[in-house]
Parts: sequence; structure tokens; C-alpha cells
Amino acid sequence: MAGGALRTALVTGGSRGIGRAITERLGRSGAVVAVHYGRDAGAAAQAVEAVRAAGGRAFPVRTELGPPDAIETLAVGVEEGLREHVGSTGLDILVNNAGIGCRADITTITREDLDRVFEINVKAPVFLVQRLLPLLRDGGRIVNISSVANRIAHPHVLGYAMSKGALEAFSRSLAAQLGPRGITVNTVAPGLIETDLHRERLRVHPEDAEEAAAMTVFGRLGQADDVADVVEFLASARARWITGERVETTGGAYL
Repeated sequence: MAGGALRTALVTGGSRGIGRAITERLGRSGAVVAVHYGRDAGAAAQAVEAVRAAGGRAFPVRTELGPPDAIETLAVGVEEGLREHVGSTGLDILVNNAGIGCRADITTITREDLDRVFEINVKAPVFLVQRLLPLLRDGGRIVNISSVANRIAHPHVLGYAMSKGALEAFSRSLAAQLGPRGITVNTVAPGLIETDLHRERLRVHPEDAEEAAAMTVFGRLGQADDVADVVEFLASARARWITGERVETTGGAYL
């Protein structure tokens, strides 16, 4: 990363859950964070305020991923925000966190299901990197958020697991291509994390929470901060010799 320059970051899906924790962690570590969100402006505002309350700097960028013009809209919003808050458009850290689920097995999955999950979980990160590559400074960091579902058979989320497998293949290839610029590309693969995405289901079905906790070697559910800490490390100068790797953050689940 450019010596002496203020670090900048973009976190897609950065207003809620794991993305929110990553946003706050990078903000506290000194990065100016562009907080991407799709629809929930209130959640994005809260994430930005949390960074600012901790002494950091952040700004929201709204784009619903999926439509053909979404990547350009997001990139332009990031460029405009960076110019306003930093004075330039250089980007140091890109965290591809935004994603959707696809709850279907081989008997029920449809073409529409598969198209949608690949559009958001695979195509969006690929073409966002392509669009932002001229902005990404030498020595930058790209972290892609995957899932343990890519390693362990989960037939009921077939399309989701397939999309994360594709994302990890993308990460390895990208790491090889961007290495000469000193840019690292790594994947973080969480297990079940207790976020608002899962909290209501786990409240209604506490047996699921107990089962998930028992699968880890620590006997508890994962928290968003457990993932954010790993992302913060991979986004730092301390992780300069790590690239093309998959870091599983599951608390030892499925060992």
C-alpha cells in the first residue's frame, strides 16, 4: 500500500451482519470505509455512524447488485465518495462480502435460482474487481467471503455452495495474476455465524443453535467479530506473505 497514504476500503454488503463487523473493524484500524448496501439505508447509516463514533471515517454507497448497470453504479459511487472524503480515488482494500443464499437441493433448484445466486455471489465480485482494478493501489488487499458450505456437503443449499466454490477458484486465479503488483487475494470461509440472518431461525429452533455450537471445538456459535478479526489481519501489512489462501473461520467445526 502506498506509503503514508490514508488507507481506503470498500466492503460490499457492509451494513449488516458479518459485513457490518468488518466495516467497523476496518474503520477502527484507520481505513476510510465505503459501506455498500442494497436497500436498508437505516442499517447503512448506523454502520457509518458506528465507525465515526469510534473516531473513524466512513460513507454509504447504495447499489442493488444484479442489474447490468449495478457494478458501474457502485464503482462511480465509491469514486465520488473517495474524492469527497479523501481527495483521490485510490483504493487499498476490497472486501467482497455481499451475497445471497439459495435454499434448494437437486430436486427443487431452478434455472432462475442458479442464475440469481451466481449473479450476486460470483459475477458481482468478478466484475467489481475488474472495474476497480485501475483504482486498486499496488500492495492492496482483496478478501472474498466464502463459506464452509464449499467444503462440507450441504445438499439443501446446492446452488449457494456451488457459487462459493466458484468464488474460491476466482480468488486463487486472481492471486496469481495480481501477485506482481504486491496485491494479495485471500478467501475467508465462515461457518454458521450468529447474525440477524440466522438469529430469528435459531430463536424459533434453539435445537439448531445447540447442534451448531456442539459442532465447534469451543462449544459456541460463531460471532461476526470472529470473522472480522481475520479479515482485518488479511487486509493488513502483516499478511503481506499470504495470498491465494482459504482461511476457514468455523471454530473447528466439522473437524
